[in-house]
Amino acid sequence: MDKNRPPDARRSPANHRAVIGPRLRRLLALLFLLAGLLFANSLYLLAVRAAEAVSGELYQEYFYQLMFLLHLAVGLLILLPAVVFGALHLRNAWRRPNFRAVRAGLALFLTILLLLISGLVLVRFDFFSIRDPLLRDLFFWIHVITPLMAIWLFVLHRLAGRNLSFRPGVAWAAVAVVLVAVSVLPQVLKKNTDAAGAASAAADVSGRFFPSLARTSDDEYLSAGLLMMDGYCQECHADVHERWQQSAHRFSSFNNPAYRFAVMNSRKLGVERDGDTHASRFCAGCHDPVPFFSGAFDDPSFGDPEDPLSSAGITCTACHAITRIDSPRGNADFTIEAPRHYPFTFSGNTFLQWLNRQLLKAKPEFHKKTFLKPLHREPGFCGSCHKVHIPPELNGYKWLRGQNHQDSYHLSGVSGHGASSFYYPASAVHNCAGCHMPLEPSDDFGAAHFDGSGRLTVHDHLFPGANTALPHLRNAPEWVNRAHVDFLREALRVDIFGLRTGGTIEGPLAAPLRPGVPRLEPGRHYLLDTVLRTLKPGHLFTEGTADSNEVWLEVTVRSGDEIIGRSGHLDHDGQVDPWSHFLNVYLLDRDGERIDRRNVEDIFTPLYNHQIPPGAADVVHFAFTAPPDRTAPISVEVKLNYRKFDTVFLRHFLDDPTAVNDLPVTVIARDEITFDMAGGTAGQAAETDIPAWERWNDYGIGLLRKAQRGELRQAEYAFRRVEDLGRADGPLNLARVYLREGRLEDAAQALERASAFDPAPLPWLLHWLTGRVNQQNGELDEAIANYRHILNTDFEVARQRGFDFGEDFRVINRLGQALFERSKFERGAQSQEARDAFLREARDRFMDTLE
Repeated sequence: MDKNRPPDARRSPANHRAVIGPRLRRLLALLFLLAGLLFANSLYLLAVRAAEAVSGELYQEYFYQLMFLLHLAVGLLILLPAVVFGALHLRNAWRRPNFRAVRAGLALFLTILLLLISGLVLVRFDFFSIRDPLLRDLFFWIHVITPLMAIWLFVLHRLAGRNLSFRPGVAWAAVAVVLVAVSVLPQVLKKNTDAAGAASAAADVSGRFFPSLARTSDDEYLSAGLLMMDGYCQECHADVHERWQQSAHRFSSFNNPAYRFAVMNSRKLGVERDGDTHASRFCAGCHDPVPFFSGAFDDPSFGDPEDPLSSAGITCTACHAITRIDSPRGNADFTIEAPRHYPFTFSGNTFLQWLNRQLLKAKPEFHKKTFLKPLHREPGFCGSCHKVHIPPELNGYKWLRGQNHQDSYHLSGVSGHGASSFYYPASAVHNCAGCHMPLEPSDDFGAAHFDGSGRLTVHDHLFPGANTALPHLRNAPEWVNRAHVDFLREALRVDIFGLRTGGTIEGPLAAPLRPGVPRLEPGRHYLLDTVLRTLKPGHLFTEGTADSNEVWLEVTVRSGDEIIGRSGHLDHDGQVDPWSHFLNVYLLDRDGERIDRRNVEDIFTPLYNHQIPPGAADVVHFAFTAPPDRTAPISVEVKLNYRKFDTVFLRHFLDDPTAVNDLPVTVIARDEITFDMAGGTAGQAAETDIPAWERWNDYGIGLLRKAQRGELRQAEYAFRRVEDLGRADGPLNLARVYLREGRLEDAAQALERASAFDPAPLPWLLHWLTGRVNQQNGELDEAIANYRHILNTDFEVARQRGFDFGEDFRVINRLGQALFERSKFERGAQSQEARDAFLREARDRFMDTLE
């Protein structure tokens, strides 16, 4: 190139073209307008997000959703003009000598492209959607940071070119800030005021829904339509909806024949006794949320199972619209309110419905916060319905405790809150979903990476449990009942542990059976000791409808192929031998008659309660006589059977006094053993895979837990054997025996021996039992220190396993009692201040229990 040529001669044709011509200038004006609108809009969206991050509250109200819709619309609108302007402007300016302006402009254009691409990626189109949360987070932050970079690069670009006044931009930014502040601050203040008002109203439960403790946020009825939007949920949660459709929750209301029978009897009683059905509201807060919260339930004629309201069951919204658990009392003590929805949710227009779905998918955070709150992950959420007390308004008698999954779970070793369990898991199970909502593979829109496996999964809304009757009665698909059966199997363990000669509990004990098996003497009486141990349940087994659940031991004794004795067999019409050992609760009414039709309003007192806590055991004794004229080996099989409803109740709700009980029977666990008869060598059997110390320990636990005074001498013997086998569990549990017998010195010595074991005993158990010994010995300061250590979870091994004993209200009560007793030692005026301090703290601890 000739450097001596005039400058004009060196210009290429591109240099003669205006960088921004008249048409591009009009396009630029449009871009400035849209960008200014996007700036103000984005500032509002970010301000709301920031307010939520700081407060933890949800401020994405209806107006926010409209603003986000505007953000999507303007973003899509600006997309093509921005690309066209950038491309044309770059073409015109590419060979300009102002390299600083060109480089800044090129960087600006690439940044804007990245901004637009990240925005498109974040939109969840029907035909394209990125669901990986890490990728979405990456593109979100790209979308947040690139506008700031674009502003900075635009300033650099203009500073390298002709002078441009920034005053309009600064002025618009100031106006935008003011507008955002005016929009957001009142919203935040109103939200905080509403929350404070709701909290103050939580104590009032005497509104239109009493004696159920449930309430709506304004004590007004809710629209049934709002509570029955399962089809809307199905669009994004198809797999969840399919499993829920077969769940016991779905059939919790008048579409469940067993429940319908019971609640209709309660309603009939209420009309006869009180003139209305209000007493049966006790049931409806959990079982019948749609008719209950919409007001239909109070109509005495309500109850037709064909009515959509009475067959709605526990809908998606009925659970997910709950906003607060108001206390740990149960009986539906929660607050529910009409959920806030996205714009056009209820529109009949096809385009607006499509727009609603796109908005929901593009911005699901509002939906998540509305329908999946932190409380839904807490065991107290499930406990609000799976913990029951019977109010005087229902039984006309007094407050009585009913089923209570919540407290038995909370006080167990499984939850990590109970400080006095016999056994503990490797790590705490912090909620009910860990067992009853296992993860299922899914490609639902709402599926996520929950378990680190790389699979998309959802929580199973079949809620596998123990209701094997409903699927059978409904002729549900086979997989439904199989899920419940699989859940039940091996929930407990059966162990034929020992044999006592003479047929009494004082007889000589041969145990543990296997690998050695004693020979039987013809004509001798024997007592077979069978141990039941809970393995999987995190609450009492069975809990729930424990009065009509049918759980029993079936024992079959054979000599060769001939049955010579049995207990727990079924007769021709499906009834279980009434002399069987049942793991249920036998409830009585005022007249001493059995509660056999789920007539909760008549419950007066239990005759017995054979339920077993988590990580505990029971021992059942079976007496038999070896045949005097047999030489063939005698085999014994013991099965733990489960059936959801007994025959008496089945006949009641089917209204058929001759109905055969064909509900499925699940074998939860079984064990068998063969005894040789005298005259041969002692038998040998395969050794079990249960450690010997654990078999002895389970045996002792079952004996210790016996009603009244238990079988404490036998329990003491069992725990001594555990100690002989080198386990600290032995002396620890001996201390439990001695405490129950009042042998405090022996208990103290057992605990001292336990503390010297290697491996060491669980330290919180040592403190718990030592604290009880100290308290009964009057060593109150030491007992108080023991209890404080437990409540503070001052044990590294416990914290590593996710345990927190600060919520064990049994320990809290013991501490309160010890503090109260300690205050009595502060006598005289000079000790008034110390005495009051002990009393105040005792009061505070008892209040902690009530909370």
